[in-house]
Amino acid sequence: MSEEYAPQQSDGSGRPKGLLQQMEELMAALNADLSALDADLQATGGPGRGAQQEGEAG
Repeated sequence: MSEEYAPQQSDGSGRPKGLLQQMEELMAALNADLSALDADLQATGGPGRGAQQEGEAG
């Protein structure tokens, strides 16, 4: 198996990152992306909070 299929990730001390740490970093990045998306939608007058979602019964 080559290194491109098994990327080596470390925490700076030479040890591989734990799964929990990787998940926390991914969740933090996702949260930041969602916050930016929310800000963009609000700035452009995106759908209101009270708008009906597609597929909901009326």
